Amino acid sequence: MSLKIFEIEVTSESQNIEFKVSWRDEYLKWICGFANANGGKLYIGSDDKGKVIGVDNHKKLLEDLPNKFRDILGVYAEVNLQEEMDNYYLEIIVPRYDVPIFCKR
Repeated sequence: MSLKIFEIEVTSESQNIEFKVSWRDEYLKWICGFANANGGKLYIGSDDKGKVIGVDNHKKLLEDLPNKFRDILGVYAEVNLQEEMDNYYLEIIVPRYDVPIFCKR
């Protein structure tokens, strides 16, 4: 099964795309890695194959994650709420940064 995201069909994880079932603060390392490489996207509420399973605490994450990225990493990443078949998931778009980004945790 594939996940259609903004008219781009994503069928598996890659160097700049990662799927996670739920948010864990250890994923700040992924945000840091994307910022230090060519940028990337992290999807919260999807299994490893990209199938949307939903995330229950999406409202809280929409508020908390941008602040964590700013306060802990010093980066700004776009956090978007998406929906597929009544399941909500988050799309986090991390731009490439020209200066080194360090995970302060």
